Formats: sequence, structure tokens, C-alpha cells
Amino acid sequence: MPVRSTKTPERFGLDRMATPIGIALLVTDAEGNLRALDWDDYEHRMRELLRLHYGAVDLSHRPAPAGMRTALSGYFEGDLGQLAGVAWRVAGTPFQQKVWTALAQIPAGTTMSYGAMAARIAMPKAIRAVGHANGSNPISVVLPCHRLVGADGSLVKYGGGLERKRWLLRHEGVEV
Repeated sequence: MPVRSTKTPERFGLDRMATPIGIALLVTDAEGNLRALDWDDYEHRMRELLRLHYGAVDLSHRPAPAGMRTALSGYFEGDLGQLAGVAWRVAGTPFQQKVWTALAQIPAGTTMSYGAMAARIAMPKAIRAVGHANGSNPISVVLPCHRLVGADGSLVKYGGGLERKRWLLRHEGVEV
């Protein structure tokens, strides 16, 4: 007999925002923290990541906080420092959280290899694990998983598609 969860589903708001690279999906909690940022053409993947991190999730239309929308708009208009003003919160394993927090420390306009990220979090042999954690990052752009590249500087894997990754890096001044 399957085990049924009696836990109340997490309730999050879902908003949509036009950007130069597509419609962004903004998932926020009741306190106004960003819980997920993904792209409308990857909504199924975003919902699956939310399920993996939070269990049952109830998403209903709710505008994202005005300050968050303003910061994201500013970023896409060229004020790259605006991302620092977006409040976010993540679930996930302690290792994933360590990687995601470290992503937020990579300055705009720079990239880092998966190996360098593994070394930064004091786990130099965990290159593949860093890649997996990066791939399950629920908060695209704000936790800049697009800034991780292959050891040779090549663009590898991006949940929103390599064209978006290329655009984001060029937008930040990285020649790719």
C-alpha cells in the first residue's frame, strides 16, 4: 500500500515576466523570497524540481514583489548588480545548498569551471557532484549557474538551453 503524505503542500505564488530571452517564471513564498526562477518553455522541469525539493507544491498566480521585478528588470537592462538585491531561499541537500550559495558569489562578468567550484567549496574531487547540484539549481539567473563552464572554457549544459546561457554570459560581458 502506498504511503500517503499528510503534509500540507507548500504554497507558492507564480508570476510571469517578459525578458529579452523569454518569459521568466518567478516562484515566490509568502514572505516574498524567490524560490524558483525558470523559463516558461521549461515549466515542467521547474515543477519537477519544486516537487523534489519541497514535496507537494500548490502554485497559484500571485504577483512577485515589485522590488524583485524591478531588480530583475534592471539586470536585464544592463545593471548587473541588481541581482544582489533579490531575496531568495532554497531547499535541497546541504551539499546542494553549499553549491548554490557559492554560485551567488561568482561575480557578473566572470566564469568558473566546475573543478574550480569544487575546490572553492573545499571538495576538489566533487566535480561531478557540483555539476549535478548546478543542474538542479531552482533559481536560474539569480543563483548564476550560467557562470559555470567546462574546464576548457566551453559552454556546457544549461537548464534553460545553451542559447540562453550564451546570451546571459554575453550580457554580462563574457566573450563566448
